[in-house]
Amino acid sequence: MNDAIFSQIDFGPLKEFLDDDNVTDVSYSNNGQIHLKTLDKGVYAVERPEINNALLEKLAFQCSNVMGKTFNMAHPLLDAESAELRLNFVHDSIATNGIACTIRKTPAKIRLNKEKLINEKYVTEELLEFLLTCVEGHCNIIVSGETGSGKTELVKYLASHIKENEKIITIEDTLELHLDKIFPHRDIVAMKTNNIAGYSDVLVACMRQNPRWILLSEVRSDEAVTAARNSISSGHNILSTIHSDRARNVPMRMYSLLETNQDIDQFLKSIHRYVQLAIHVKGYMSKELGRFQREIVEVCEFYVDEENVAGANVIYKKNLDGNITFSNPSKYLKDYLGSQGVILKDNYFVSPENDNEPIEEIDSL
Repeated sequence: MNDAIFSQIDFGPLKEFLDDDNVTDVSYSNNGQIHLKTLDKGVYAVERPEINNALLEKLAFQCSNVMGKTFNMAHPLLDAESAELRLNFVHDSIATNGIACTIRKTPAKIRLNKEKLINEKYVTEELLEFLLTCVEGHCNIIVSGETGSGKTELVKYLASHIKENEKIITIEDTLELHLDKIFPHRDIVAMKTNNIAGYSDVLVACMRQNPRWILLSEVRSDEAVTAARNSISSGHNILSTIHSDRARNVPMRMYSLLETNQDIDQFLKSIHRYVQLAIHVKGYMSKELGRFQREIVEVCEFYVDEENVAGANVIYKKNLDGNITFSNPSKYLKDYLGSQGVILKDNYFVSPENDNEPIEEIDSL
């Protein structure tokens, strides 16, 4: 771990986990229970008697000093964030079974590469080629999934294939992408929202910086949804993440986050018109592979047809039985990519006789 802000903090026996690249999260609770989340095993418990309430209280005190905050009964919640670490503490006046702490590691590196993705069955080679072609063709892409499924890591990998002469601005409320540090030679501006400047304020400043790509760390609030829609409707390209149960449901999930009574048909059509793809990733313990598995299980294309009807086309789906089905990209996606100078071959995934027709329907409540 190389983290300047927390360099003077004594993490003690916790440093073992911070230095292990395989560990992504550390959770402490219940007077000494420690759970790790790792890339290969998922979540599991470890025994470390030397990691106890006294150590965590000392760590919280050090973090509060570094961050210029207070942590006591009057201020029982503490967030401490640096370039590559995010810590959250809950005081024992709130956590009645002892102080609680979570540590999320957000290293300035891209953990994924083509060889790893293919070898670990994260994605098929054919689908990976398609997704990178869509990035080249400036598709707006939203990655969905549950917490810990690897949404942000996939966005970082896709973003690494954006052309070097295209300016990127990242907008985050918690620092996770670190593309400016990963690619220090590129024109990348990292912006962070706070209590003074929210998504809408930062987005106004972002537009004046003339980016080609805007990367929102996560769409999880009304303000973030509005920022995402304003970004794409103004001609910029986005990569972002969202919590959703499948790719197909991303537009409806975005609508559910709105706090205004906006017309549902109008909103969904705007998302179908401007968001070309949603990708759903899943993380689970695989009995077949004997390890924690993250993989793409669905890719869905959105469009609005000539009759102004919003539609979706599930291009890729891995079913519960492990079988994979493909559907060719629709003419709408081919036309969009063609306008960006990227030509998709006919019958990209399947032969004409097995080609699936796009599902032309709008999501509804």
